[in-house]
Amino acid sequence: MTSLTVQALCKTYHSGEDRLEVLKDLSLRMTSGESLAVVGPSGSGKSTLLQILGTLDQPDSGSVDLGATDPFVLSEKRLAEFRNSQIGFIFQDHHLLPQLSVLENVLIPALATGSAVADDFERAEDLIERVGLGDRITHLPGQLSGGERERVAIARALFCDPVLILADEPTGNLDRKTAEVITALLLDLQKQSGAMLIAVTHSDALAAAMSRRAELVDGKLQEAISTAGS
Repeated sequence: MTSLTVQALCKTYHSGEDRLEVLKDLSLRMTSGESLAVVGPSGSGKSTLLQILGTLDQPDSGSVDLGATDPFVLSEKRLAEFRNSQIGFIFQDHHLLPQLSVLENVLIPALATGSAVADDFERAEDLIERVGLGDRITHLPGQLSGGERERVAIARALFCDPVLILADEPTGNLDRKTAEVITALLLDLQKQSGAMLIAVTHSDALAAAMSRRAELVDGKLQEAISTAGS
């Protein structure tokens, strides 16, 4: 069973003489199969937390341990390899390449290493089918609806079978009905994979569907007991 352990995480931003403490001795522990909704007002540090957990930014102090590995002691090359193989990202604006097809966008983690093989294409095609886009596999992002682009982003995040999935407002730009469908799809695929899922969200519906919920207040996570099934 893989775990995520975050201890005493601190992050401060400086602008001239101004100093803004975003994360203050933040701690968190998760294990395989758990899902956590992180809520809080805009500017509370939610996106900063995701950036650090995704190794796209570094804390000023504290530690992050993912699967018995401290990513911040790795070389730049090994850190990129670790991120690509262990962490799946679902960005708020999807980050799909407009000139690439649905299939090619899902394959980006393999294409980035220059090592895409037949098995990679088969896995990408399977994930695209599982998110319900089998008939859109050759379409470009501009030919898809918002909900369909979110499905592509979910498939790409799962491509490398990550132990941790990080989602930034995965239903934020969707209408209520589409958001419900995407929530059910994301949580179903996450549970099947056994990955940990952390989602930053303003959606009460998404937060209620996840196994854990915590509010980021004054730089720390304050967790509430969730009634959702896990």
